[in-house]
Amino acid sequence: MSKIAVVFWSGTGNTAAMAQAVEAGAKDAGADVTLLTSDDFTADMVGQFDAIAFGCPAMGAEVLEETSFEPMFSAVENSLSGKKIAIFGSYGWGDGLWMRDWEDRCRAAGANLVADGLMANNAPSDSDLDECKSLGRSLC
Repeated sequence: MSKIAVVFWSGTGNTAAMAQAVEAGAKDAGADVTLLTSDDFTADMVGQFDAIAFGCPAMGAEVLEETSFEPMFSAVENSLSGKKIAIFGSYGWGDGLWMRDWEDRCRAAGANLVADGLMANNAPSDSDLDECKSLGRSLC
């Protein structure tokens, strides 16, 4: 059974809803899933999981949330080489630059991205949530 972490930050609940759908998809595929906020995840936890899904909305000028998520991700990204990961998040404006930049960071760290970053415009639709479940299954 795969051990998977779903680590996220959410300000409005949109990315939290996506995280819960990723969790549900991974559980449906038989994984042991731990749902954590970015405040509760540290670099020394990376090795405890076979795969990790990271979720963060676009903030400000299309960047990762800077108070909690960015410091956590900066601390863990050097531990992601060879690790199976997925990234997702919601946005309200822009064209997804934050997600493309984040994908580039993950690849530069040597992470094994199981899919392109998954984005939902504002509140995730039923279709977006189905894609999140599929993303969760792809981590298994």
